[in-house]
Amino acid sequence: MARPAVVLAVWALAALCALAALTAAAGWWLPAVALGALAALGTWDLLQTRHTILRAYPIIGHTRYLMEMIRPEFRQYFGESSTGGTPFDRETRDMVYERAKGIKGEEPFGTERDVTVPGYEFLRHSLRARFAEDPAPRIRVGGPDCAQPYEIALLNVSAMSFGALSGNAVEALNGGAARGGFAHDTGEGGISPYHLRPGGDLIWELGSGYFGCRDADGNFDPAQFAEKAALPAVKMISVKLSQGAKPGLGGVLPGVKVSAEIAATRGVQQGRTVISPPSHPAFSTPLELIDFLVQLRRLSGGKPVGFKLCVGARTEFLSICKAMLATGVTPDFVIVDGSEGGTGAAPQEFEDHVGMPLTEGLMLVHNSLVGTGLRERIRVGASGKVASGVDIVSRICQGADFTLSARAMMFAVGCIQALKCHTNHCPTGVTTQDPARARALHVPDKTQRVFQFQRATVASAAQIVASMGLDGFADLGPEMLNRRIETHGTRTYAEIYEWLTPGQLLDHPPQSWRADWMRACADEFC
Repeated sequence: MARPAVVLAVWALAALCALAALTAAAGWWLPAVALGALAALGTWDLLQTRHTILRAYPIIGHTRYLMEMIRPEFRQYFGESSTGGTPFDRETRDMVYERAKGIKGEEPFGTERDVTVPGYEFLRHSLRARFAEDPAPRIRVGGPDCAQPYEIALLNVSAMSFGALSGNAVEALNGGAARGGFAHDTGEGGISPYHLRPGGDLIWELGSGYFGCRDADGNFDPAQFAEKAALPAVKMISVKLSQGAKPGLGGVLPGVKVSAEIAATRGVQQGRTVISPPSHPAFSTPLELIDFLVQLRRLSGGKPVGFKLCVGARTEFLSICKAMLATGVTPDFVIVDGSEGGTGAAPQEFEDHVGMPLTEGLMLVHNSLVGTGLRERIRVGASGKVASGVDIVSRICQGADFTLSARAMMFAVGCIQALKCHTNHCPTGVTTQDPARARALHVPDKTQRVFQFQRATVASAAQIVASMGLDGFADLGPEMLNRRIETHGTRTYAEIYEWLTPGQLLDHPPQSWRADWMRACADEFC
Protein backbone atom coordinates (compact mmCIF):
# COMPACT_ATOMS: atom_id res chain seq x y z
CA MET A 1 0.00 0.00 0.00
CA ALA A 2 1.30 3.46 -0.92
CA ARG A 3 0.75 5.17 2.43
CA PRO A 4 2.64 2.65 4.61
CA ALA A 5 5.37 2.66 1.95
CA VAL A 6 5.82 6.40 2.41
CA VAL A 7 6.24 5.99 6.16
CA LEU A 8 8.70 3.13 5.62
CA ALA A 9 10.64 5.36 3.22
CA VAL A 10 10.91 8.07 5.88
CA TRP A 11 12.14 5.47 8.39
CA ALA A 12 14.74 4.37 5.81
CA LEU A 13 15.94 7.95 5.28
CA ALA A 14 16.17 8.44 9.04
CA ALA A 15 18.29 5.28 9.31
CA LEU A 16 20.58 6.43 6.49
CA CYS A 17 21.08 9.82 8.15
CA ALA A 18 21.87 8.11 11.46
CA LEU A 19 24.38 5.88 9.71
CA ALA A 20 25.99 8.93 8.11
CA ALA A 21 26.19 10.59 11.51
CA LEU A 22 28.03 7.56 12.94
CA THR A 23 30.42 7.10 10.01
CA ALA A 24 30.87 10.54 8.47
CA ALA A 25 29.85 13.70 10.32
CA ALA A 26 27.92 14.39 13.52
CA GLY A 27 25.87 17.03 11.68
CA TRP A 28 23.77 14.25 10.19
CA TRP A 29 22.16 13.65 13.60
CA LEU A 30 19.85 16.65 13.16
CA PRO A 31 18.08 15.35 10.00
CA ALA A 32 18.19 11.81 11.45
CA VAL A 33 16.27 12.91 14.55
CA ALA A 34 13.84 15.05 12.53
CA LEU A 35 13.11 12.26 10.05
CA GLY A 36 12.83 9.72 12.86
CA ALA A 37 10.25 11.91 14.59
CA LEU A 38 8.27 12.24 11.36
CA ALA A 39 8.45 8.49 10.79
CA ALA A 40 7.24 7.81 14.33
CA LEU A 41 4.39 10.29 13.81
CA GLY A 42 3.45 8.60 10.54
CA THR A 43 3.48 5.17 12.19
CA TRP A 44 1.18 6.43 14.94
CA ASP A 45 -1.11 7.96 12.29
CA LEU A 46 -1.45 4.61 10.53
CA LEU A 47 -2.16 2.70 13.74
CA GLN A 48 -4.53 5.09 15.53
CA THR A 49 -8.27 4.75 14.91
CA ARG A 50 -9.89 8.06 15.89
CA HIS A 51 -8.85 10.27 12.95
CA THR A 52 -9.68 9.00 9.47
CA ILE A 53 -7.73 11.72 7.68
CA LEU A 54 -4.53 10.77 9.53
CA ARG A 55 -5.02 7.07 8.75
CA ALA A 56 -5.47 7.92 5.08
CA TYR A 57 -2.78 10.62 4.91
CA PRO A 58 -0.11 9.98 7.55
CA ILE A 59 2.07 12.97 8.48
CA ILE A 60 0.68 15.37 5.86
CA GLY A 61 -2.84 15.03 7.25
CA HIS A 62 -1.79 17.05 10.30
CA THR A 63 -1.69 20.19 8.15
CA ARG A 64 -5.50 20.13 7.97
CA TYR A 65 -5.89 20.27 11.74
CA LEU A 66 -3.05 22.80 12.07
CA MET A 67 -4.75 25.19 9.64
CA GLU A 68 -8.06 24.85 11.49
CA MET A 69 -6.27 25.73 14.75
CA ILE A 70 -4.67 28.81 13.20
CA ARG A 71 -7.69 30.04 11.28
CA PRO A 72 -11.11 28.29 11.56
CA GLU A 73 -12.02 29.87 8.23
CA PHE A 74 -9.74 27.34 6.52
CA ARG A 75 -12.52 24.79 7.04
CA GLN A 76 -14.19 26.03 3.89
CA TYR A 77 -11.21 24.64 1.98
CA PHE A 78 -10.90 21.45 4.02
CA GLY A 79 -14.24 19.73 4.04
CA GLU A 80 -17.13 22.16 4.23
CA SER A 81 -18.51 22.11 0.69
CA SER A 82 -21.82 20.56 -0.22
CA THR A 83 -22.01 17.26 -2.09
CA GLY A 84 -25.71 17.36 -2.78
CA GLY A 85 -28.52 19.66 -1.70
CA THR A 86 -27.96 22.81 0.35
CA PRO A 87 -25.09 22.75 2.88
CA PHE A 88 -25.32 22.67 6.65
CA ASP A 89 -23.99 25.75 8.41
CA ARG A 90 -20.74 25.49 10.39
CA GLU A 91 -22.51 25.58 13.75
CA THR A 92 -24.65 22.55 12.87
CA ARG A 93 -21.72 20.58 11.48
CA ASP A 94 -19.63 21.23 14.58
CA MET A 95 -22.53 20.11 16.77
CA VAL A 96 -22.78 16.80 14.86
CA TYR A 97 -19.03 16.18 15.19
CA GLU A 98 -19.09 16.96 18.91
CA ARG A 99 -22.05 14.70 19.63
CA ALA A 100 -20.54 11.87 17.59
CA LYS A 101 -17.33 12.18 19.61
CA GLY A 102 -19.21 12.38 22.90
CA ILE A 103 -18.13 15.98 23.53
CA LYS A 104 -20.48 18.30 25.39
CA GLY A 105 -21.94 20.97 23.11
CA GLU A 106 -22.39 23.94 25.44
CA GLU A 107 -21.03 27.23 24.13
CA PRO A 108 -20.55 30.62 25.83
CA PHE A 109 -21.97 33.99 24.78
CA GLY A 110 -25.28 32.79 23.35
CA THR A 111 -26.30 32.10 19.78
CA GLU A 112 -24.19 32.94 16.74
CA ARG A 113 -27.31 33.27 14.59
CA ASP A 114 -28.96 36.55 13.65
CA VAL A 115 -32.43 36.13 15.14
CA THR A 116 -33.73 39.26 13.41
CA VAL A 117 -33.40 37.84 9.89
CA PRO A 118 -36.66 36.72 8.22
CA GLY A 119 -36.78 32.93 8.12
CA TYR A 120 -35.33 32.45 11.60
CA GLU A 121 -37.35 29.83 13.49
CA PHE A 122 -37.72 29.07 17.17
CA LEU A 123 -39.79 26.87 19.48
CA ARG A 124 -41.74 28.13 22.44
CA HIS A 125 -40.80 26.97 25.90
CA SER A 126 -42.86 26.86 29.09
CA LEU A 127 -42.58 27.94 32.70
CA ARG A 128 -43.90 24.42 33.40
CA ALA A 129 -40.65 22.93 32.07
CA ARG A 130 -39.51 19.57 33.41
CA PHE A 131 -36.86 16.92 32.87
CA ALA A 132 -37.51 14.45 30.05
CA GLU A 133 -38.78 11.14 31.39
CA ASP A 134 -38.17 9.07 28.23
CA PRO A 135 -34.97 10.05 26.36
CA ALA A 136 -35.60 7.55 23.54
CA PRO A 137 -39.31 7.31 22.63
CA ARG A 138 -40.46 5.10 19.76
CA ILE A 139 -43.33 5.19 17.26
CA ARG A 140 -45.31 2.14 16.14
CA VAL A 141 -45.40 1.71 12.36
CA GLY A 142 -48.06 -0.66 11.04
CA GLY A 143 -51.60 -0.05 9.82
CA PRO A 144 -54.61 -2.38 9.98
CA ASP A 145 -53.22 -4.68 7.26
CA CYS A 146 -49.77 -5.04 8.84
CA ALA A 147 -49.03 -8.31 10.63
CA GLN A 148 -45.54 -7.38 11.89
CA PRO A 149 -45.57 -3.75 13.11
CA TYR A 150 -42.26 -2.08 13.97
CA GLU A 151 -41.39 0.31 16.78
CA ILE A 152 -39.22 2.92 15.06
CA ALA A 153 -36.95 5.46 16.73
CA LEU A 154 -37.44 9.19 16.31
CA LEU A 155 -34.14 9.53 14.40
CA ASN A 156 -32.87 6.89 11.97
CA VAL A 157 -30.26 6.49 9.22
CA SER A 158 -31.65 7.73 5.93
CA ALA A 159 -31.18 6.04 2.56
CA MET A 160 -27.56 5.65 1.41
CA SER A 161 -26.64 2.66 -0.75
CA PHE A 162 -23.74 0.26 -0.56
CA GLY A 163 -21.84 1.32 -3.63
CA ALA A 164 -22.39 4.98 -3.00
CA LEU A 165 -20.89 4.27 0.46
CA SER A 166 -18.01 1.94 1.23
CA GLY A 167 -18.57 -1.33 3.00
CA ASN A 168 -16.84 0.04 6.10
CA ALA A 169 -19.15 3.07 6.17
CA VAL A 170 -22.26 0.89 5.80
CA GLU A 171 -21.05 -1.46 8.51
CA ALA A 172 -20.35 1.43 10.90
CA LEU A 173 -23.79 2.93 10.29
CA ASN A 174 -25.51 -0.40 10.83
CA GLY A 175 -23.40 -1.11 13.88
CA GLY A 176 -24.47 2.20 15.37
CA ALA A 177 -28.10 1.36 14.59
CA ALA A 178 -27.74 -2.04 16.26
CA ARG A 179 -26.19 -0.53 19.36
CA GLY A 180 -28.72 2.28 19.61
CA GLY A 181 -31.86 0.41 18.55
CA PHE A 182 -32.72 2.60 15.57
CA ALA A 183 -33.33 1.78 11.90
CA HIS A 184 -30.94 1.88 8.95
CA ASP A 185 -32.37 2.55 5.47
CA THR A 186 -30.42 0.52 2.92
CA GLY A 187 -30.84 2.96 0.04
CA GLU A 188 -31.77 1.49 -3.32
CA GLY A 189 -28.51 -0.48 -3.72
CA GLY A 190 -29.79 -3.67 -2.09
CA ILE A 191 -28.92 -5.54 1.10
CA SER A 192 -25.19 -6.22 1.41
CA PRO A 193 -23.24 -8.32 3.94
CA TYR A 194 -22.26 -5.04 5.60
CA HIS A 195 -25.93 -4.32 6.31
CA LEU A 196 -26.38 -7.71 7.96
CA ARG A 197 -23.14 -8.35 9.85
CA PRO A 198 -23.68 -5.91 12.75
CA GLY A 199 -27.34 -6.89 13.28
CA GLY A 200 -29.02 -3.48 12.99
CA ASP A 201 -32.67 -3.09 11.94
CA LEU A 202 -33.14 -2.40 8.23
CA ILE A 203 -35.57 -0.42 6.12
CA TRP A 204 -35.14 -2.15 2.76
CA GLU A 205 -35.56 0.45 0.04
CA LEU A 206 -36.66 -0.62 -3.45
CA GLY A 207 -35.80 1.84 -6.17
CA SER A 208 -36.78 1.61 -9.81
CA GLY A 209 -33.81 -0.68 -10.50
CA TYR A 210 -35.06 -3.30 -7.97
CA PHE A 211 -31.49 -4.09 -6.92
CA GLY A 212 -31.29 -7.34 -5.04
CA CYS A 213 -34.64 -8.54 -6.38
CA ARG A 214 -34.45 -8.06 -10.16
CA ASP A 215 -34.49 -10.43 -13.09
CA ALA A 216 -32.06 -10.43 -16.02
CA ASP A 217 -34.01 -7.61 -17.70
CA GLY A 218 -34.07 -5.41 -14.60
CA ASN A 219 -37.71 -6.08 -13.71
CA PHE A 220 -39.05 -6.88 -10.24
CA ASP A 221 -38.53 -10.52 -9.20
CA PRO A 222 -41.11 -11.60 -6.55
CA ALA A 223 -39.21 -14.74 -5.55
CA GLN A 224 -35.96 -12.91 -4.84
CA PHE A 225 -37.85 -10.23 -2.95
CA ALA A 226 -39.68 -12.73 -0.74
CA GLU A 227 -36.41 -14.47 0.13
CA LYS A 228 -34.68 -11.27 1.27
CA ALA A 229 -37.78 -9.71 2.86
CA ALA A 230 -37.96 -12.73 5.17
CA LEU A 231 -34.59 -11.82 6.73
CA PRO A 232 -35.08 -11.00 10.43
CA ALA A 233 -33.08 -7.78 10.02
CA VAL A 234 -35.61 -6.39 7.52
CA LYS A 235 -38.22 -4.54 9.56
CA MET A 236 -39.82 -2.27 6.90
CA ILE A 237 -39.95 -2.08 3.08
CA SER A 238 -39.90 1.31 1.38
CA VAL A 239 -40.59 1.89 -2.33
CA LYS A 240 -38.59 4.88 -3.54
CA LEU A 241 -40.72 6.92 -5.94
CA SER A 242 -38.27 9.84 -6.02
CA GLN A 243 -35.47 11.34 -3.94
CA GLY A 244 -34.65 14.83 -2.75
CA ALA A 245 -31.26 15.37 -4.38
CA LYS A 246 -32.48 14.50 -7.89
CA PRO A 247 -36.26 14.05 -8.08
CA GLY A 248 -37.33 12.71 -11.47
CA LEU A 249 -33.99 10.96 -12.02
CA GLY A 250 -32.92 7.44 -11.16
CA GLY A 251 -29.77 6.69 -9.21
CA VAL A 252 -26.40 6.55 -10.98
CA LEU A 253 -23.45 4.45 -9.83
CA PRO A 254 -20.29 4.99 -11.95
CA GLY A 255 -18.77 1.83 -13.35
CA VAL A 256 -15.48 2.49 -11.55
CA LYS A 257 -17.32 1.88 -8.27
CA VAL A 258 -19.15 -1.29 -9.38
CA SER A 259 -16.88 -3.90 -7.81
CA ALA A 260 -17.54 -7.64 -7.87
CA GLU A 261 -19.06 -7.38 -4.39
CA ILE A 262 -21.39 -4.54 -5.38
CA ALA A 263 -22.35 -6.29 -8.61
CA ALA A 264 -23.33 -9.38 -6.63
CA THR A 265 -25.34 -7.34 -4.13
CA ARG A 266 -27.22 -5.44 -6.81
CA GLY A 267 -27.52 -8.18 -9.42
CA VAL A 268 -25.69 -6.17 -12.13
CA GLN A 269 -22.52 -6.49 -14.22
CA GLN A 270 -19.19 -5.61 -12.63
CA GLY A 271 -17.47 -2.47 -13.90
CA ARG A 272 -20.49 -1.16 -15.81
CA THR A 273 -22.21 2.11 -14.86
CA VAL A 274 -25.60 1.42 -13.30
CA ILE A 275 -28.44 3.82 -14.14
CA SER A 276 -31.85 3.29 -12.58
CA PRO A 277 -34.96 4.19 -14.62
CA PRO A 278 -36.53 7.55 -13.68
CA SER A 279 -39.82 5.77 -12.82
CA HIS A 280 -40.92 2.28 -11.80
CA PRO A 281 -41.56 -0.41 -14.45
CA ALA A 282 -43.80 -2.33 -12.00
CA PHE A 283 -46.56 0.30 -11.92
CA SER A 284 -47.63 3.44 -13.75
CA THR A 285 -50.80 4.62 -11.98
CA PRO A 286 -51.79 5.29 -8.33
CA LEU A 287 -54.01 2.19 -8.30
CA GLU A 288 -51.15 0.06 -9.62
CA LEU A 289 -48.87 1.52 -6.93
CA ILE A 290 -51.33 0.41 -4.25
CA ASP A 291 -51.51 -3.04 -5.83
CA PHE A 292 -47.70 -3.23 -5.78
CA LEU A 293 -47.62 -2.30 -2.08
CA VAL A 294 -50.20 -5.03 -1.38
CA GLN A 295 -48.00 -7.53 -3.22
CA LEU A 296 -44.91 -6.49 -1.22
CA ARG A 297 -46.79 -6.75 2.08
CA ARG A 298 -48.00 -10.25 1.20
CA LEU A 299 -44.57 -11.43 0.01
CA SER A 300 -42.88 -10.04 3.13
CA GLY A 301 -45.21 -11.81 5.52
CA GLY A 302 -47.04 -8.68 6.59
CA LYS A 303 -44.12 -6.38 7.39
CA PRO A 304 -44.73 -2.59 7.24
CA VAL A 305 -44.71 -1.39 3.63
CA GLY A 306 -44.70 2.21 2.41
CA PHE A 307 -43.10 4.60 -0.03
CA LYS A 308 -40.69 7.53 -0.12
CA LEU A 309 -40.98 10.55 -2.37
CA CYS A 310 -39.83 14.09 -2.90
CA VAL A 311 -43.15 15.84 -3.48
CA GLY A 312 -43.74 17.36 -6.90
CA ALA A 313 -47.32 18.25 -7.82
CA ARG A 314 -49.97 18.29 -5.09
CA THR A 315 -52.42 16.66 -7.50
CA GLU A 316 -50.17 13.60 -7.82
CA PHE A 317 -50.15 12.93 -4.11
CA LEU A 318 -53.88 13.57 -3.91
CA SER A 319 -54.27 11.02 -6.71
CA ILE A 320 -52.49 8.47 -4.53
CA CYS A 321 -54.84 9.37 -1.68
CA LYS A 322 -57.82 8.77 -3.97
CA ALA A 323 -56.40 5.36 -4.88
CA MET A 324 -56.20 4.54 -1.17
CA LEU A 325 -59.81 5.60 -0.70
CA ALA A 326 -60.95 3.61 -3.76
CA THR A 327 -59.28 0.38 -2.64
CA GLY A 328 -59.54 0.77 1.12
CA VAL A 329 -55.83 -0.09 1.29
CA THR A 330 -53.21 2.22 2.79
CA PRO A 331 -49.43 2.04 3.11
CA ASP A 332 -48.11 1.74 6.64
CA PHE A 333 -45.90 4.80 6.21
CA VAL A 334 -44.88 7.58 3.84
CA ILE A 335 -41.39 9.12 3.97
CA VAL A 336 -41.15 12.68 2.65
CA ASP A 337 -37.72 13.54 1.22
CA GLY A 338 -36.89 17.24 0.95
CA SER A 339 -35.26 18.69 -2.15
CA GLU A 340 -32.64 20.36 0.04
CA GLY A 341 -31.37 16.96 1.18
CA GLY A 342 -28.96 14.67 -0.61
CA THR A 343 -25.56 13.16 0.10
CA GLY A 344 -24.17 12.17 -3.30
CA ALA A 345 -23.39 13.69 -6.65
CA ALA A 346 -26.36 15.03 -8.62
CA PRO A 347 -26.93 17.56 -11.42
CA GLN A 348 -26.74 21.07 -9.98
CA GLU A 349 -29.99 22.16 -11.62
CA PHE A 350 -31.87 19.31 -9.96
CA GLU A 351 -30.24 20.00 -6.58
CA ASP A 352 -31.18 23.67 -6.68
CA HIS A 353 -34.47 23.94 -8.55
CA VAL A 354 -36.39 20.66 -8.86
CA GLY A 355 -38.62 19.17 -6.19
CA MET A 356 -40.38 20.53 -3.13
CA PRO A 357 -38.41 21.48 0.01
CA LEU A 358 -39.08 19.33 3.04
CA THR A 359 -41.13 21.88 4.97
CA GLU A 360 -43.67 22.37 2.17
CA GLY A 361 -43.66 18.71 1.12
CA LEU A 362 -44.12 17.44 4.65
CA MET A 363 -47.05 19.73 5.40
CA LEU A 364 -48.65 18.88 2.05
CA VAL A 365 -48.50 15.14 2.73
CA HIS A 366 -49.71 15.54 6.30
CA ASN A 367 -52.63 17.77 5.29
CA SER A 368 -53.58 15.53 2.36
CA LEU A 369 -53.80 12.51 4.65
CA VAL A 370 -55.68 14.46 7.31
CA GLY A 371 -58.09 15.93 4.76
CA THR A 372 -58.89 12.49 3.35
CA GLY A 373 -59.33 10.93 6.79
CA LEU A 374 -56.35 8.60 6.34
CA ARG A 375 -53.78 10.15 8.66
CA GLU A 376 -54.45 7.91 11.65
CA ARG A 377 -53.62 4.80 9.58
CA ILE A 378 -50.34 6.07 8.13
CA ARG A 379 -47.10 7.16 9.82
CA VAL A 380 -45.14 9.97 8.18
CA GLY A 381 -41.35 10.19 8.15
CA ALA A 382 -39.28 13.27 7.32
CA SER A 383 -35.89 13.04 5.60
CA GLY A 384 -33.76 16.03 4.64
CA LYS A 385 -31.21 18.05 6.66
CA VAL A 386 -32.20 16.59 10.02
CA ALA A 387 -29.23 16.98 12.35
CA SER A 388 -30.37 18.29 15.73
CA GLY A 389 -33.00 17.86 18.40
CA VAL A 390 -34.62 21.09 17.23
CA ASP A 391 -34.84 19.64 13.71
CA ILE A 392 -36.68 16.58 15.03
CA VAL A 393 -39.13 18.65 17.10
CA SER A 394 -39.72 21.13 14.26
CA ARG A 395 -40.48 18.36 11.74
CA ILE A 396 -42.96 16.77 14.12
CA CYS A 397 -44.63 20.16 14.56
CA GLN A 398 -44.95 20.27 10.77
CA GLY A 399 -46.61 16.85 10.55
CA ALA A 400 -43.99 14.09 10.86
CA ASP A 401 -44.02 11.12 13.24
CA PHE A 402 -40.33 10.21 12.90
CA THR A 403 -37.23 11.45 11.07
CA LEU A 404 -34.28 10.12 9.11
CA SER A 405 -30.85 11.67 8.57
CA ALA A 406 -28.24 10.99 5.89
CA ARG A 407 -25.65 13.74 5.81
CA ALA A 408 -25.36 14.11 9.58
CA MET A 409 -24.84 10.35 9.83
CA MET A 410 -22.10 10.65 7.21
CA PHE A 411 -20.44 13.30 9.36
CA ALA A 412 -20.60 10.89 12.28
CA VAL A 413 -18.62 8.27 10.33
CA GLY A 414 -15.98 10.81 9.27
CA CYS A 415 -17.20 12.56 6.10
CA ILE A 416 -15.62 15.99 5.53
CA GLN A 417 -17.56 16.72 2.32
CA ALA A 418 -14.53 16.76 0.05
CA LEU A 419 -16.67 16.58 -3.12
CA LYS A 420 -15.07 13.30 -4.22
CA CYS A 421 -18.13 11.04 -3.82
CA HIS A 422 -18.49 10.17 -7.50
CA THR A 423 -14.74 9.80 -8.23
CA ASN A 424 -13.96 6.84 -5.95
CA HIS A 425 -11.26 9.03 -4.34
CA CYS A 426 -13.00 9.90 -1.07
CA PRO A 427 -10.19 10.87 1.34
CA THR A 428 -11.94 9.52 4.44
CA GLY A 429 -13.07 6.15 3.11
CA VAL A 430 -16.79 6.95 3.35
CA THR A 431 -17.81 7.01 -0.33
CA THR A 432 -15.15 4.90 -2.04
CA GLN A 433 -14.69 1.31 -3.12
CA ASP A 434 -10.89 1.66 -3.11
CA PRO A 435 -9.75 -0.79 -0.39
CA ALA A 436 -6.75 1.35 0.55
CA ARG A 437 -8.94 4.42 1.09
CA ALA A 438 -11.79 2.51 2.76
CA ARG A 439 -9.32 1.06 5.26
CA ALA A 440 -8.90 4.52 6.78
CA LEU A 441 -12.44 4.31 8.17
CA HIS A 442 -12.10 2.33 11.41
CA VAL A 443 -15.44 0.57 11.88
CA PRO A 444 -15.49 0.11 15.69
CA ASP A 445 -14.66 3.77 16.37
CA LYS A 446 -17.16 5.12 13.84
CA THR A 447 -19.83 2.68 15.05
CA GLN A 448 -19.54 4.24 18.48
CA ARG A 449 -19.76 7.74 17.00
CA VAL A 450 -22.95 6.96 15.07
CA PHE A 451 -24.49 5.53 18.23
CA GLN A 452 -23.44 8.54 20.34
CA PHE A 453 -24.71 11.07 17.80
CA GLN A 454 -28.14 9.48 17.47
CA ARG A 455 -28.58 8.96 21.21
CA ALA A 456 -27.55 12.51 22.12
CA THR A 457 -29.71 14.08 19.40
CA VAL A 458 -32.88 12.19 20.35
CA ALA A 459 -32.25 12.92 24.03
CA SER A 460 -31.92 16.60 23.14
CA ALA A 461 -35.25 16.48 21.28
CA ALA A 462 -36.92 14.79 24.25
CA GLN A 463 -35.60 17.45 26.62
CA ILE A 464 -36.78 20.24 24.31
CA VAL A 465 -40.30 18.78 24.40
CA ALA A 466 -40.13 18.52 28.19
CA SER A 467 -38.89 22.12 28.37
CA MET A 468 -41.98 23.09 26.38
CA GLY A 469 -44.06 21.72 29.26
CA LEU A 470 -45.46 18.85 27.18
CA ASP A 471 -46.02 15.23 28.15
CA GLY A 472 -44.61 13.89 24.89
CA PHE A 473 -44.07 14.33 21.16
CA ALA A 474 -47.74 13.60 20.44
CA ASP A 475 -48.60 16.96 22.02
CA LEU A 476 -46.58 18.97 19.49
CA GLY A 477 -48.43 21.11 16.94
CA PRO A 478 -47.82 23.85 14.38
CA GLU A 479 -48.82 26.54 16.87
CA MET A 480 -45.63 25.79 18.84
CA LEU A 481 -43.20 26.53 16.01
CA ASN A 482 -42.52 30.20 15.27
CA ARG A 483 -41.03 31.83 12.19
CA ARG A 484 -39.85 35.39 11.69
CA ILE A 485 -41.61 36.63 8.57
CA GLU A 486 -40.29 40.19 8.70
CA THR A 487 -37.76 42.14 10.74
CA HIS A 488 -40.33 43.22 13.31
CA GLY A 489 -42.78 40.32 13.31
CA THR A 490 -43.08 36.58 13.93
CA ARG A 491 -45.98 34.19 13.47
CA THR A 492 -46.59 30.54 14.28
CA TYR A 493 -46.87 27.84 11.64
CA ALA A 494 -50.53 27.51 12.60
CA GLU A 495 -51.03 31.15 11.59
CA ILE A 496 -48.86 31.17 8.47
CA TYR A 497 -50.12 27.99 6.82
CA GLU A 498 -53.50 26.38 6.21
CA TRP A 499 -54.19 23.17 8.15
CA LEU A 500 -57.00 20.84 7.13
CA THR A 501 -59.32 19.07 9.55
CA PRO A 502 -59.99 15.30 9.42
CA GLY A 503 -62.08 14.40 6.36
CA GLN A 504 -62.35 18.01 5.18
CA LEU A 505 -61.45 17.19 1.56
CA LEU A 506 -64.19 14.58 1.45
CA ASP A 507 -66.91 16.84 2.82
CA HIS A 508 -66.16 20.48 2.04
CA PRO A 509 -62.74 21.02 0.43
CA PRO A 510 -61.51 24.58 1.00
CA GLN A 511 -61.22 26.84 -2.01
CA SER A 512 -57.43 26.68 -1.97
CA TRP A 513 -57.53 22.86 -2.37
CA ARG A 514 -60.69 22.39 -4.43
CA ALA A 515 -59.24 22.58 -7.95
CA ASP A 516 -56.41 20.13 -7.18
CA TRP A 517 -58.76 17.78 -5.35
CA MET A 518 -61.20 17.71 -8.27
CA ARG A 519 -58.42 17.15 -10.79
CA ALA A 520 -56.76 14.29 -8.86
CA CYS A 521 -57.59 10.84 -10.21
CA ALA A 522 -56.84 7.34 -8.91
CA ASP A 523 -56.36 6.06 -12.47
CA GLU A 524 -53.34 8.23 -13.27
CA PHE A 525 -50.74 10.52 -11.73
CA CYS A 526 -52.50 13.75 -12.63
